[in-house]
Amino acid sequence: MSLLGSILTYNQSFVEKKAYEPFQTSKFPDQKMVVLTCMDTRLSQLLPHAMNIKNGDAKIIKNAGAVITHPYGSIMRSIIVALYELKAKEVYIVGHHGCGMAGLQAESVLEKAKKYGVSEEALERLLAQGVDVNQFLSGFDKVEDSVKHSANVVRTHPLIPHDVPVHALVICPKTGKLDVVENGYDIVQAAKPSQQ
Repeated sequence: MSLLGSILTYNQSFVEKKAYEPFQTSKFPDQKMVVLTCMDTRLSQLLPHAMNIKNGDAKIIKNAGAVITHPYGSIMRSIIVALYELKAKEVYIVGHHGCGMAGLQAESVLEKAKKYGVSEEALERLLAQGVDVNQFLSGFDKVEDSVKHSANVVRTHPLIPHDVPVHALVICPKTGKLDVVENGYDIVQAAKPSQQ
C-alpha cells in the first residue's frame, strides 16, 4: 500500500470513530498568538509542549528556518491575517539550534536538484526570469541573527501596529529550552514616547 493509501485508510477509521472530537476548537487562537517556526520534524510536538501551547491556542506557521524572506510574501500575509482577522495580539518568531538552513548553500541544493532530474535549461529559465537562485536557496549563518531579522521584518512592516509585541526566540531541539533573543514587550515599551 502506498503512503497516501495508508493515510486515507487511517483517516477513514479516524473519522468513523469520531477521533477528531478532542481536537475541536474555534478558528481564533485562545492565547491570541501567532508563531512562525521551522518545519523541522523535531519541533512538531516539542515546540508546542515547550511553549505550553495546546490545540486551539495559537496560529502556527512553518517554513524552512522560520525565515521571512520577503515583507510581502505568504508568511507575512499569514501573520497579518492572524492579527487582523483571527484576533492574534502577539507574534513569536522561533528558530532552533542545529537548523538545516544554517550554512545552507545554493550550490548544494542545485546539485541535488540536477541529480533528481532538473535540467540545466530549467535553471537557465530561472536566471532569465530574474530569479537570484543563490539568494533564494541560501540559508543563514547564525540562528539568533536570523530570528532577529525576521522579527524586524514583522515589527517594521507598514501594516503592523507599533504596539504589537514581536518576540524572537531560539529553541533547543533536544531539550525544548527557549532562549529569548528579543523580548517584544521591551521593544514596544522602549518605542513609546516618554511621559513628561
